[in-house]
Amino acid sequence: MNPDKPMPPVAAEPQPDLAQYRDRKRWWWLLSVVFPLLPLAGMAAHAASGMQIALGLPLLISFGLMPLLDYLIGEDESNPPEAIVPQLEADRYYRWLTWATVPLHYVALIGCAWWVGTHSLSWWAVLLFAYVAGTGSGLGLNTGHELGHKYNRIEQWLARLVLAVPAYGHFTVEHGRGHHRWVSTPQDHASARMGESIYRFALRELPGGIHRAWHIEKERLTKERSSAWSIHNTMLQSYAITALLQLGLVLAFGWLMLPFLAVHNMVAWWQLTSANYVEHYGLLRARLPSGRYEAPQPHHSWNANHLVTNLATFHLQRHSDHHAHPSRRYQSLRHFEQLPQLPSGYFGMFPLAYVPALWFRVMDPRLLALPHVQWELSRVNIDPRRREAIYARYGKA
Repeated sequence: MNPDKPMPPVAAEPQPDLAQYRDRKRWWWLLSVVFPLLPLAGMAAHAASGMQIALGLPLLISFGLMPLLDYLIGEDESNPPEAIVPQLEADRYYRWLTWATVPLHYVALIGCAWWVGTHSLSWWAVLLFAYVAGTGSGLGLNTGHELGHKYNRIEQWLARLVLAVPAYGHFTVEHGRGHHRWVSTPQDHASARMGESIYRFALRELPGGIHRAWHIEKERLTKERSSAWSIHNTMLQSYAITALLQLGLVLAFGWLMLPFLAVHNMVAWWQLTSANYVEHYGLLRARLPSGRYEAPQPHHSWNANHLVTNLATFHLQRHSDHHAHPSRRYQSLRHFEQLPQLPSGYFGMFPLAYVPALWFRVMDPRLLALPHVQWELSRVNIDPRRREAIYARYGKA
């Protein structure tokens, strides 16, 4: 053996302290399970106070208290030891939590519909509570997101069930086989561009998702010699459950369910649009000499380690590791150094995005200062409509 030749790396034996690792957040993940029931707090506040405005209490908690707690408690940058990840992923407790969350989304929507259908409420109170219910069902898209990335029959069906609540049955197809392929490129309608307001983004993202999902599913079924309109279409399976659920609510509680459910559905979709907008704003994957895009890396997604919001959303905000390793379960997602970091959790970022001038003022300099961008606009996904204005402002930075 040549003594000058370096020895090949040898896998280290697991250390005793790794075998004894315990997830300090193990029981706190229950917050993700119960958080979809937050709209019921509005019902309780209304019952206790008799004031219809109290129905909006969940909005104050989500977009007021949660960002405040994120600010006060701060971020959690801890990672599980990599040697323990297989054991962590095999722990059924974590997947049971996502499974248990699915029926709670049905409980929340049916409970809200019952409250509206059995109480004499002003028209504005009905719309307010529909908005509250929609924000709760928007979390169902997050539950469906976690389940839809798991390739077993049970979790795939649970994803379709929970996505049926806000009538978003195409999401698993579109997200897994569309968005993850084209993320952070100009071709992806679910990746926001620098200078693009969330309202312009929604005009691309909402219809684009349904169109791309239908095309992908139709292509799959054609290869299997099935019709796109067959019972094997996973989108139609979820939409059929939506029809049963929401038509059942109309029959049970009357015509008032029509505007209530319309607002509920649109608000739930808006929640996903808000998440998509903040998750990849302005980030761009480089073109390789072959003309293809580089593989998605952690720095192609905005990350947030804010503890409280992550505990309420199954670690959705550790989005950088998720896009680099989509099959990782939420409890194993990691923090990396030098990542694009959001200044707040999602519940703080959403309201910021709703004021485009404020969003651009906060996020554009943060985007351009990223280590892999370094104020070079050719490394940014820019809205073509704003290209000249952006180059005029930042081109010489």
